Amino acid sequence: MAEATVELKELDFAGDDRVVPFQVEGLDVRGRAVQLGPLLNAILGRHDYPAPVARLLAEAIVLTALLGTSLKFDGKFTVQTKGDGPVDLLVADFSTPDALRAYARYDEEALATAVKQGRTAPPDLLGEGVLAFTIDQGRGMQPYQGIVPLDGSSLEEIAGVYFRQSEQIPTKVRLGVAELFDRDAEGRPRHNWRAGGLVAQFLPQAPERMRQPDLHGGDGDERDTDLADDDAWSEARTLVETIDTDELTDPQVPIERLLFRLFHERGVRVYEPQTVHDRCSCSREKIKSVLTGFSAEEIEESQEDGQIAVTCEFCSTTYRYEAAEFAAA
Repeated sequence: MAEATVELKELDFAGDDRVVPFQVEGLDVRGRAVQLGPLLNAILGRHDYPAPVARLLAEAIVLTALLGTSLKFDGKFTVQTKGDGPVDLLVADFSTPDALRAYARYDEEALATAVKQGRTAPPDLLGEGVLAFTIDQGRGMQPYQGIVPLDGSSLEEIAGVYFRQSEQIPTKVRLGVAELFDRDAEGRPRHNWRAGGLVAQFLPQAPERMRQPDLHGGDGDERDTDLADDDAWSEARTLVETIDTDELTDPQVPIERLLFRLFHERGVRVYEPQTVHDRCSCSREKIKSVLTGFSAEEIEESQEDGQIAVTCEFCSTTYRYEAAEFAAA
């Protein structure tokens, strides 16, 4: 992958919906950063979620884009929360090479009560439960799953805890979501969602300080958790903590410019960006194969006026089938 030049004026900025890998050699840090615009609007727009739900799902989408694009093989990476709060389920998955989709499930009455009471922070909405990271390499391969409790923290804090405890990689995650209100060329009010994020990991290259080289794949038996207190990592972590939501989501601050602001004194390099697309993996054939496995009783219960209608929770596409074709099978 081609290295980016240090001179910002010569950079071809990645733009929205493109994940930018980066490296800070002076701090032994590698990571990824992204700003999401059209993709996020498409996903959230089709579901018309209430703002508190949309914000939570947007954070999950950013986290999935950042981590999913690190896969070095064909497969699927999924971020999922399950809790007892008003938003009891968030699901976002990335399928190689570039497809991302997501949806949320929430209790309208419980959410309305929480909003009325001013309890809209992530811990209030998610409640107690778990955050799970799942990697599926396809048929014949055992899926990998890491689980961490929803402990009353934000998604970015919980993700950082997961990497420190489960992967034993010092990791700092920043996620930001914003609503932009402006007017279009004809003066009509316009509303857009934007989100951004950055994940930085301490991955020193010196033999006495070798670490797992990426998201997953090592046996993890020889990792030294004491590296979390290394001076280089302390500096990197402190710099990442200075990022605010406005910087992550501002369309006038390209992600390369933000990285330069943070790490230019240490020599930051950016690499070829990876585009992510709003693309669902559902299809008429896939859903039909599931329905084919239904019993005659299940087919009868699922049909209405001789038809079976199935709506994809991710992309909201509705597929319709004649019930008779399954009964005959």
